[in-house]
Amino acid sequence: MAKEASFDIVSEMNMEEIKNSIQLATKEIANRFDFKGTISEIKLEKEKLVLISDDDFKLEQVKDVLSNKLVKRGVPTRNLHYSATEKAFGGNVRQFADLINGIDKEHAKTITQLIKKSGIKVKTQIQDDQIRVTGKNRDDLQQVIALLRDTDLPIDLQFINYR
Repeated sequence: MAKEASFDIVSEMNMEEIKNSIQLATKEIANRFDFKGTISEIKLEKEKLVLISDDDFKLEQVKDVLSNKLVKRGVPTRNLHYSATEKAFGGNVRQFADLINGIDKEHAKTITQLIKKSGIKVKTQIQDDQIRVTGKNRDDLQQVIALLRDTDLPIDLQFINYR
């Protein structure tokens, strides 16, 4: 009997790269001419980012600088879910961004249904915040990876433990 091949579908963010990106974005904001004399900062609090700036326009610029730094360091920006802007102390505006690690049950069900509808002969199993895909043929596993890469999902997926 042939041994089954498998891989895991995960959605992870590298916290060290996020910290490095925040540090680089903070340096750029401090040196940019259009941010001189303004209060613009990015903080990491547990699993959330806090962005503060003078007004909505500057806040969008801070988000843009941060997004550029995250992309350059290979951090998936789709896993940042921003809340609505709110007024902060001193007339500033503040926005929170949740860092999404892992695949929640709703997205896991969507992904497994998508794989089953494709007709590829593999088995899927939801394991906490990841999905294990197993199949007898490695080509089928490659088809599943290609299918998921072509699908527009609200979270970024990585494929690990390919055996």
